[in-house]
Order: sequence, then structure tokens, then C-alpha cells
Amino acid sequence: MNDQIKPEASLKRTFGLFASTLMVVGIVIGSGVFKKIVPMSQTGLGETAILMAWLLAGVISLFAAFTVSALASLTEESGGLYEYFRLSYGDFLAFISGWADFIIISPAATAALAFLFGEIINSFIPLSNPLDQWKDLSIGGFIFPFENSGVKLVGISAIVILTGINTLGSRESGVLNSIITSAKILGISVLIIVGLTYSGHVAEISSTLTSSIKVPEGMLFFSAFFAAMLSAFWAYNGWETATNISGEIVNPKRNLPLALTIGLSIVALIYTLLNYSYFNVLSLEQIRAIHSNEIGAFIVAETLLGNFGKILLIVLLVICVFGALNSTIVTSPRKFYRMAQQGYLFSHLQKVHSRFRTPHVSLRYMMVIGCIMLISGSFDMLTNMVIFLNFVLYGFLAFAVLRLKRMGKIQVKVIGYPLVPMVLLLFSIALTFNTIWVQPKQSLVGIILVLSGVPVYYYFKKKKKV
Repeated sequence: MNDQIKPEASLKRTFGLFASTLMVVGIVIGSGVFKKIVPMSQTGLGETAILMAWLLAGVISLFAAFTVSALASLTEESGGLYEYFRLSYGDFLAFISGWADFIIISPAATAALAFLFGEIINSFIPLSNPLDQWKDLSIGGFIFPFENSGVKLVGISAIVILTGINTLGSRESGVLNSIITSAKILGISVLIIVGLTYSGHVAEISSTLTSSIKVPEGMLFFSAFFAAMLSAFWAYNGWETATNISGEIVNPKRNLPLALTIGLSIVALIYTLLNYSYFNVLSLEQIRAIHSNEIGAFIVAETLLGNFGKILLIVLLVICVFGALNSTIVTSPRKFYRMAQQGYLFSHLQKVHSRFRTPHVSLRYMMVIGCIMLISGSFDMLTNMVIFLNFVLYGFLAFAVLRLKRMGKIQVKVIGYPLVPMVLLLFSIALTFNTIWVQPKQSLVGIILVLSGVPVYYYFKKKKKV
């Protein structure tokens, strides 16, 4: 049976406020809140400063959500940030923002989450590496496609399975996401409650790393605080992809801003309480002494509940990462669907399944390119570029809100206007220049990949005129 698009086929609005809010929470809560406590502690900051870094990163993320919510009032179409760029700046910058997502941001996020999922499975069920005999074969001397083949095959399987589920319908994928996210919140709530009520003695932690870390002072304090915030931003990253499903949200002009605000507020509260509970169980010096390759939350859970606690947290991590991967696969293809509708990506990406009413071709694209990136294994560079490029986009969107509100094109009330978008704009500029200064090579690679979209834009523009 031919499943190609019929002329009248379109995306179906099935996500209400509850499902949309859980989509935001599901996208954001992955592994960051479990892993980042160790590197943040090793900056030399005190407990209060670390908790403030989590809170401030949450506030900046909320500022970005308020800014995006103002732009969301302009349209009910899918496409997320691409659509907001199109309405604010026109087709060129809209395409460049979408191209950045198309070739870097979304596939890299999918690949990183899938690889992490495979690593977690491997941590308690050792996986064989069936392609280990070719592990030293490389492409360009830095891409080793057959290395860690067991972990990669599990990650690829997760991407393929979740893509299949999400092809079956938005309602089905929404129900799956709601179940997974509810399980995340329940599991983390248990860990928070047990951690906050803990009053026992902390067991010693065996580690080769000494905890003789100097406390930063003066300008070094601000540098360390900024580094801690960057770690926290990775844990908050991804919420903006929820805007891609505007075309499938019931009453999106109302429900999308509410979902972003409520969802990120829930995440900020969970993150701050969970990190506070870490400090209630382990001293700051003991957390600093944990090896950087270890997951700090494992040590906390093991201290609280012994081996059972460690197993429980592994299960929770599996649920969190699997849920974040599912949410990313749900949301990202909707942007490419919208770009194809506008004539600025390959036309087949706008096809909607005639039966399930899902953008099945865009979903398959994400599956293939995500698996390719997973095989490449260059995750650190890709994830760093994700944060760098996201804040470049946030800066442009903050300026757009200031401009469009002044022109009267944005009619709705913008929370905290003009302070909120102004703070976001200034922070985005500071983070962008700091990243270029600290990580010039990675930043240059990201900029080159984004600018590679310029000739592609003119190709599609010329094709539209024909």
C-alpha cells in the first residue's frame, strides 16, 4: 500500500497542555543532572555558589522560554525556531538557523543521547563488541566507526525502535513520552526525598583524585562560576525543540508558552533540590574527590541505599536518557518538515504519512543521520557546538522580540519585557564571545558548517523560482 502524501494530508493536533508540558520536561531531563555535580564541584566553588549556578542557568533558560513564547504568539505552524526566524528576519536567516539544526544540532543531540544510552546499558550488562577486529580502522585518523561497536549497536537499535514508534502517530508517541517522563519525575522525587532526609555517616570514597582544589577568588571566581553554569546549561539544553511541534499542539498560542514556562520551572526545581540532596549526603570535598569519569549520583545512591541504590539509579538513568532520546526524535523532524513546506529543503521531507499523519520521511532522515553521527563517535565536539550555536540563535531571537514588540507586531504581553529579552541578548553575546575565545577550533568548525548553508539556501531559492 502506497504511504505517500495525499494533497490534503497534514499534521494532526493531538498534544494538549499536559502532554506538551511533559514533552518539555522529557526533553530536558536526561543525564546532565546526574553527571554534572562532579565537574561543577571541581571548579573550586562552594555549595551555595554551585546551587546558585543551577538556579541562574534555570532562570536564563526561563528567560529564553519567555522570549520564544512571545514569538510563538505569531504563528500556529510547526517549525519552532525556524518559523520564528522566518517571521522575524525573513527566509535567509531562517534557513541558516534551520540548516544549523539540520546538520549539527538535532542529529548530534540524538547521537549523543543514543550513545549514552548504550553506555549505561553496558555499565551493568557488559556488551560484546562484534566488530572489535576493525576497531583501529579510522577515517581521517580521528573517526573510528567500529570502536565500541556493542555500545553503538545498542544506541542505533534505540534510535530505530523509537523512530518506528513515533511514525505510528503523534498520540502514541505523546503517550509514550508522558509515561516515561512521569516515571522520571517519580524516580527523581524518591531520590530527592531520601537524600533530603538522610542523616547517616558518609562512607569514604576511594579515588586517585585528591580534593586539594583551591577556592577561586576575584575574577577567577567569576570564571569558575561561568564554567559551572555552562555545565548546568547542558543539563537544561533541548527545551527549545518542543516548539517544533506547534502544528500538533491544541491551541498552541496558549498552550505552548504555558508548557515551556511550567516545564522549565519544574525542571529548575527538580535540579536544584536534587543537587541540594547530593550535598546533604556527601560533603563537597568528597564529591570533588570522585573521578571525573564516574557519575556522582551513583556514589550518592550507593551511600543512601547500598548496591540496591546504585541499581535503582542505573534504571532511573536508563529511563531518563531513553525518554530524552524519544522526545528529541519526536520534536526535531517537525522543523525540517516545515522548512520543506516553505521550499527550503528537499521536497520529500514535507511528506506526511497518509494513515498515521506523521512526518515519516523527516523522521527517517533523523534516524539515518543520527545513526551516522553515532557511528562517527565525535560527541564532545558536537555537543559543545550544540550549546554554542543554540545561544547564538537565542541572541537573535531576543533582539527580534525587542524589535517586533516595539513595532507593535507582537500583541501579547511579554513576561518581563524589555528586561528579560535584553538580559538574554547580553548573556548570549557574552557566552558566544567567551566560547570563541576559549574553544576557537570547535567554534570555527561550527561556524563553517553553518555557513555551508549559504550556497544551499541560494540553490533552493533558485529552484523555487523555476
